[in-house]
Parts: sequence; structure tokens; C-alpha cells
Amino acid sequence: MLSIFVLLLAATGMVRLALSWLILKRFGWWLGVPQSLAGALVILMSLPDWISPIPNPFPLSVTLGVLLPDLLSRR
Repeated sequence: MLSIFVLLLAATGMVRLALSWLILKRFGWWLGVPQSLAGALVILMSLPDWISPIPNPFPLSVTLGVLLPDLLSRR
């Protein structure tokens, strides 16, 4: 049985890839975030609430799911 973390990660990753593909086909733009910025955001979102400099609006799994394609690909 899959945990909620894995399900949210997979769902947001699929939504991000589908949205990127649709934007690429419709407008010819590639939706992406630089790897250094994506890594910094993942590190900031994984900090505990009492030490985090910014409030976390989304769970870590959602943030990681959205940014995972940028962390895994090279451009």
C-alpha cells in the first residue's frame, strides 16, 4: 500500500509533466525552473516549521513532485 506522501508526489509530478507538455505543444514554451533554485526550494521546504524562514504553503511531497522533473533533467 502506498503512503499519502508517495501518492501526492506522483500526482503532482504527473500534473506538472502534463501541464509542461500542453504548454510546449500549444505555445512552444518550455516550463522549467533552474536546478539550483529547485534544490534550494526543496531544502527550504524540508526545514522544520520552527526554523523555516518562510512559511510552507504546501506539503513537502507536493513541492518535491512539482520540482522533481527539474531536478532530474539536465538542460
